[in-house]
Amino acid sequence: MSSMSPSERRLQKELMGLIKEPPPGVSVDTESISQNLSEWKINIAGFEGTLYEGESFQLLFKFNNKYPFDSPEVTFIGSNIPVHPHVYSNGHICLSILTEDWSPALSVQSVCLSIASMLSSCREKKRPPDNTLYVKTCNKNPKKTKWWYHDDNV
Repeated sequence: MSSMSPSERRLQKELMGLIKEPPPGVSVDTESISQNLSEWKINIAGFEGTLYEGESFQLLFKFNNKYPFDSPEVTFIGSNIPVHPHVYSNGHICLSILTEDWSPALSVQSVCLSIASMLSSCREKKRPPDNTLYVKTCNKNPKKTKWWYHDDNV
């Protein structure tokens, strides 16, 4: 255990916490993590009473060895990418805490809760206005995108 880096220790601790006491609607795909702490798949269920009720989504978290001082790369993956004004059809998420508002005090759990609440507060299922262009031209890593936040109220 002592051979773990501080980053790995932090991830291990967060992982155990998420498995033991996951927030509502959030579950870790433990098989996907097994030996690789740098990539996690996390399932998120759409909350009751929201546009996404009954739907489930999968997030892929990728961590580098600077975590938690550097934010994880977080994208929706799989066959069901939520149709949302801040989620591109390639799974990229426009959420400020994933880039310039990241802080080491945040955790995988707080990111999941932010994404769940972003989905819950959505009033209309639609893609971002620049989705087609963005998906054609973006970097594979969403953290390399300079986001313009279209609308802070969505």
